[in-house]
Amino acid sequence: MSLFKARDWWSTILGEKEEFDQGCLCVADVDNSGSGQDKIIVGSYMGYLRIFNPHPVKPGDGVQPEDLLLEVQLREPILQVEVGKFVSGTEGLHLAVLHCRKLCVYAVSGTLGNVEHGNQYQIKLMYEHNLQRTACNMTYGPFGGVKGRDLICIQSMDGMLMLFEQESYAFGRFLPGFLLPGPLTYNSRTDSFITVSSCRQVESYKYQVLAFATDADERQEPEQQKLSSGKRLAVDWILNIGEQALDICVVSFNQAVSSVFVLGERNFFCLKDNGQIRFMKKLDYSPSCFIPYCSVKEGTINTLIGNHGKMLNVYQDVTLKWATQVPHIPVSVKVANLQDLKGVIVTLSDNGHLQCSYLGTDPSLFQAPRVDSREINYEEFNAEMKELQKIIKEATKTQDILPKSEKHRDLIVTAEVSPDLDAESQAIDSEVKAEAVPSVTVKITIQSRVTAQKPNLAVCVQAPLAVTCDQFVFDDLEPDSSETVVLSVFLKGNCSPSELEGSCVVSYSTPTELNPEGIPKVAQCNFRLPLRLICFPAQSSKAANHKLTIDTNKPPISFLTIFPDFVDPSEDDQANVLGFQFLTGSKTTLLASKTSQRYRIQSDQLEDLWLITKELTLRLEEHFKKQNCKDFACTFSGSIPLQEYFELIDRHFELRLNAEKFQELLSERAVQFRAIERRLLTRFKDKTPAPLQHLDTLLEGTFREVIALADAAEENQANIFQAFTKLKSATHLVIMLISLWQKLSTDQIAILEATFLPLAEDTQELGWEETVDAAISYLLRTCLSKSSKEQALTLSSQLCMPKDTSRLKKNITLFCDRLAKGGRLSLSTDSATQQAGVMPGGCTTITESDLEERTVILGSTAMFPSHGQIAKQKSKPG
Repeated sequence: MSLFKARDWWSTILGEKEEFDQGCLCVADVDNSGSGQDKIIVGSYMGYLRIFNPHPVKPGDGVQPEDLLLEVQLREPILQVEVGKFVSGTEGLHLAVLHCRKLCVYAVSGTLGNVEHGNQYQIKLMYEHNLQRTACNMTYGPFGGVKGRDLICIQSMDGMLMLFEQESYAFGRFLPGFLLPGPLTYNSRTDSFITVSSCRQVESYKYQVLAFATDADERQEPEQQKLSSGKRLAVDWILNIGEQALDICVVSFNQAVSSVFVLGERNFFCLKDNGQIRFMKKLDYSPSCFIPYCSVKEGTINTLIGNHGKMLNVYQDVTLKWATQVPHIPVSVKVANLQDLKGVIVTLSDNGHLQCSYLGTDPSLFQAPRVDSREINYEEFNAEMKELQKIIKEATKTQDILPKSEKHRDLIVTAEVSPDLDAESQAIDSEVKAEAVPSVTVKITIQSRVTAQKPNLAVCVQAPLAVTCDQFVFDDLEPDSSETVVLSVFLKGNCSPSELEGSCVVSYSTPTELNPEGIPKVAQCNFRLPLRLICFPAQSSKAANHKLTIDTNKPPISFLTIFPDFVDPSEDDQANVLGFQFLTGSKTTLLASKTSQRYRIQSDQLEDLWLITKELTLRLEEHFKKQNCKDFACTFSGSIPLQEYFELIDRHFELRLNAEKFQELLSERAVQFRAIERRLLTRFKDKTPAPLQHLDTLLEGTFREVIALADAAEENQANIFQAFTKLKSATHLVIMLISLWQKLSTDQIAILEATFLPLAEDTQELGWEETVDAAISYLLRTCLSKSSKEQALTLSSQLCMPKDTSRLKKNITLFCDRLAKGGRLSLSTDSATQQAGVMPGGCTTITESDLEERTVILGSTAMFPSHGQIAKQKSKPG
């Protein structure tokens, strides 16, 4: 390890594609623990606020879950975070968060935990100020010499200083000759604000002068200020440094002279309180951040300066004492006391690399162990190894990693769906173009056997379904009490849902003697919605593009029995033929064979077959269950509709590609729009008027293009949602057909669903195609592998959007082919090894007796074709 590399004590990467800058890092005892240990507060431009308390077991360890005390996403970008005495009536430290148009002050507190969840931290909003002008940065301190509290000063982008006396707004003043905002700090010794103006000079303004100057209700010219009431804002002192400043810091240590440090683009300045230069240092690199800290030598100050060459330089006044390399370009650097370790260097990069490091090296304490001359008892070690392998094998077989629920739950939530549709529809803002959009009432009851604190109920249904109200907050529930809510579910989007199921989740906490705040718990239940919610009876259709046949081992049941809510008892022709009209406009027909034990479902759209097929199998199972028939089974003997399924995949992937194109075009037009704005701003600021040369026309045209592209991207996003919903419906159908075809067990069906339906939502960063392709590739290389060579192949650890869907479609076809040849789904490595060792094809061989049995029942066994096509038969089944 080189002496000139910073030793990594603790590090982490914050978020993904987040941006950070100079004001986004702060270190302080923000939770007022009194231990003297600092916490690391980080805010990002994406609005995430994080608080860390690093506790590495050994230097260089990564972040542990308990190191992150708090992570919350605020609604606006975070420009700066500071810690001070910002709340009246208390001298405790509070957290100030500066947004573009808002200043928020929070109290950070922790609650000791007595369960495995550990300590819990939370923030409470004490007060906030809505800003009339866009903020740039802020500073704080005891303005005017106040004792025991800190006031806040915010600099806006147009040069106004807005001062806040904690919960109230004090006044605002415009800086004279302002063009662009610069760094701002407060000097408590002289009670003045120090900044660097666009004239490249350090300026100091007394707080008393700001307080008695002209009010900043509106910006005034110098001539108008002379005529208005109040004193003109005058500068205390000015120092021309000839370059723009990156940061300003005021320090005061006991053994050192009080100084004002200014970090320029090429020089480093140390000033006295009256603006005179104590010393300056010319830098031969481009600095990025700095922090002065206490020196061990009396009369001097150490300064840590980071640069764009990924280096940290330590100066004692103007003398370079140390140089160390860091793995990133720091945009902010702090010195903190962490875990009884004083002087930890905390650095933050613009892409979220947060690191705590120290200088120097660790002494080598390694001593070579003495050689053990005793002979090894190999038999004893082998017996112990077999016993450990047996324990590991038994542990891996256990599927339930969560503890078993208690026999009597503390809180029970039940959902009861009304058997009839609402007489008066409760649909709100539905996009469905049907004449009437029905709704159904769901009654949810919460029964508590113990005291339940802060119960919250969340009702979830899959889009495009929606509920009239999805969040409910209750008062604390007493023992043996209950609460009941009623809501309605309806179809909001203009496409059929992929599932007719919903869930209710209740979060609450139960208090204990050691933890009065309560232990957080969750109770949930699922409910099934009626098919009448999304479709209604219609005339059956003989012709259809897509047809599939479901075989059963029982005589066909009349639709008058299993679909009483869709048939008219007076019409006998509906006993074997039934039509369903979806609210979105498509139609599906269900037929029952009169001579064989088959049912046919047909429709013009592949995805519309799913819900009717699922409803048919569920109602048949319920019917025979009531008849005490335990051997009822459904099978599928047709071909898997892969070709039509691939068309839906291609359509969804095409829309994702369009979304990327729209994003690129929007980025290009936005760059063009900003470039034209800069040109126009330069023309308008020019003292000698010059023609615009049609820049205003070009600006308006570019603006219209941006709006048109944004509208097109929004429309494409809606199309992606509809395409993904259709793809999920078709995927559910394919999973059902494969499970009926291969007679898969419940565990194997669960693996199939996890493989083909891994995502609840589809995004550009993580899409359905690449996720499913990775899952299928894993199964093809493990339990469905042909040989040990395939098992040795490694999969990519990164998921990215593919160029096309050819690889995915090839893997799906190969997946079905391996299942057709006898492959079985399993997540156990032992079963994969056994299958690979049985035969080179990776599937068990079929004996002659089994082959003879298969030829006898060939009509009821699925045969997988090379190109999956749905059997298109024109006549009715049977």
